[in-house]
Amino acid sequence: MKDLKEIILLFSKLGLIAFGGPAAHIAMFEDEVVTKRKWMSRQHFLDLVGATNLIPGPNSTEMALHCGYYRAGFPGLVAAGISFILPAVVISGVLAYFYVRYGNLPEIYPFLYGIKPAVIIIILNAVYRLGQKAVWDSVPTDKRWKLISIALSVAVLNLFGASEIFSILAGGIFGAFFIYLSERRNILGSISHVAFLALYSITHLINFIEKSEVSLTKLFLTCLKIGTVWFGGGYILVAYFDGEFVQGLNWLSRQQLLDAIAVGQFTPGPFLSSVTFVGYQIAGITGALIATIGIIIPSFVFVLILNPLIPRIRRSNILSKFLDAVNVSAVAVMLIVAIKLGYEVLADMQTTLIALLSAAVFFSIKKINPAYIILGGAVLGYLIY
Repeated sequence: MKDLKEIILLFSKLGLIAFGGPAAHIAMFEDEVVTKRKWMSRQHFLDLVGATNLIPGPNSTEMALHCGYYRAGFPGLVAAGISFILPAVVISGVLAYFYVRYGNLPEIYPFLYGIKPAVIIIILNAVYRLGQKAVWDSVPTDKRWKLISIALSVAVLNLFGASEIFSILAGGIFGAFFIYLSERRNILGSISHVAFLALYSITHLINFIEKSEVSLTKLFLTCLKIGTVWFGGGYILVAYFDGEFVQGLNWLSRQQLLDAIAVGQFTPGPFLSSVTFVGYQIAGITGALIATIGIIIPSFVFVLILNPLIPRIRRSNILSKFLDAVNVSAVAVMLIVAIKLGYEVLADMQTTLIALLSAAVFFSIKKINPAYIILGGAVLGYLIY
């Protein structure tokens, strides 16, 4: 009981102060769990960090789950996860309420007008950073062009109408075999050609979600599906939400999606809180709860089941290639979605100016919190509009 109380207090605090994305969150965890409380060795903590990259879901939330599980078993896992997520979910729910009630007021619109181009720059910055890590940093030269080829194929596939989730998973599976086979025989051209044709054909068999009326069951299952296949970091949610709720089900507009992403940036804790905002827009308080529960359940299950198997999984040659292919596929899809969003948002000189100023600040000041970019965009929108 004492351990559970300590876990709840610690991760509730972190949920309230953890700004800056997964890397910053994990650094805070390391300071609290390893340095201050000495719950585990630094090496074991690093092993857990590596493990989070092997399973779908939000990395910082899964690290909270791992730490809670290591400290107090299954009750600790549940306590850590809920405590870390809850502050951001509550804040996002409150902001969603005010957005739905007052978002269309003339007094509020100028702020939203400026926030949207700022969010586009945040997404593009994430694409740049993730792309650099996935394709360039510590990647052998002979492997880079293979990863770039996978990314280009997935981008084309997505442009041809494949859903974001399918594009990323298919890119991961076919890309893993592409890399695996290319290391063994010189048939790269045939492999890539056949793989792309197979991807294009399969797309028309499984990409069949139709626009429909709002259903809590479908909302839950859609979020559960996203949580189950969520590779690629927090920002890939932009692509998943766009594919499922904007293009697939037609429950949100892209403008509403951008506002949800802005809220996810502006609140502490995990980026997944943006799904709370999305769920509230779709079906009120019930929708917010259903969406949040649906997207986070897979992380609890994966951490609980796979934690003992992590050492064996990490040694898997084909799985490591799958993760490499998934990462570049996610970056490719994020780029396509960012272009689509930019096409809708950057419709005049004012929004283009806000985007350029946001980019200048973002790329000139290292490690700036994205919340400041959003705040600056809101101020510029109010002044310019």
